[in-house]
Amino acid sequence: MRGFTMILVVFAHVCHFCLGDSRMGGNAVFILFRLPCFFMISGWLFESVAERPFKEVAKHKAMVQLLPTFIFLLLLAPPPFFFHQLGTLKGGYWFTFALFEYFILYMVMIRISRKWTSVFAVTLTLGAFLYARYYDYLRSSAEGYQLWLMDLSGLLSVTTWRLFIFFYLGTWIRRNFDSFIRWTSKPIVIGLITVAFLLIASTSHHDNLVFEMFRFYGGGITGMIMVFTFFRLSASWLKVLHVSKPLQYVGTRTLDIYLLHFFFLPRFLIDYADQLAAYNSRIIEFGYIMAVSLVVLAISLVASYVIRLSPFLGHYLFGVKYDKCS
Repeated sequence: MRGFTMILVVFAHVCHFCLGDSRMGGNAVFILFRLPCFFMISGWLFESVAERPFKEVAKHKAMVQLLPTFIFLLLLAPPPFFFHQLGTLKGGYWFTFALFEYFILYMVMIRISRKWTSVFAVTLTLGAFLYARYYDYLRSSAEGYQLWLMDLSGLLSVTTWRLFIFFYLGTWIRRNFDSFIRWTSKPIVIGLITVAFLLIASTSHHDNLVFEMFRFYGGGITGMIMVFTFFRLSASWLKVLHVSKPLQYVGTRTLDIYLLHFFFLPRFLIDYADQLAAYNSRIIEFGYIMAVSLVVLAISLVASYVIRLSPFLGHYLFGVKYDKCS
């Protein structure tokens, strides 16, 4: 599932950076569940280490998430451009910064109260959603220390905390896995969830707070459960089709791919975007963008393999731990 989601991340960036239209090739639908799936899996994996010593976990995650990202951001945008990339989107590298912040936020929440963690998570998520929605208005009205605080919130990627609920749901599913499996194994339940997602995905954007919130979280949660259940139930025939191992391999290299793929995006394709759009066919767009995405993915994996041959580079660029004996 994580490998599949990583492919969709590259797909989205080809749409945005190479073709100038983030909604091409069905990406408007993928947007609904791509990041929720990624953060859900991240929360799932983190739950098993969340109660270890705070300092130990924070230090390890900083070495894996932050240090490599700063290095690649410096390579992608050397000073003085580097300092202009430290806002919310971090030059495209916002995900690893946001994920590190989620680790810290979750560890703080469970140490305050396990009982109230769900309330903390929902409150933080909805507050961040509202802040992100009215960010431009608030910034245009801010001055003095208010503007400074907004710059600080940009550095901390506060607007991306609107996705924290999906990370939290991943931890919750990990803790209640047996119940979750029993629930999603019922055909009527997963059928209703799939129908709900398709109905939400068929709607278009409206400038209405309640609708936006419903579409964002309703589409994210139903899509996340739908994709998770699909991979859980299709494991056997994915192996038969020889798709399982490649996806698992991509899933073990998500950080490498994320950090590297920006360097290999064929941005010159922007010159041909109008020709592709002229076909007016989502199927052709999808096939074209997916082909480009898989090429970028393959090049990124080759680069990752070469870099990992050096223990020094592998450790500091991707946070790899090597056996001291080797």
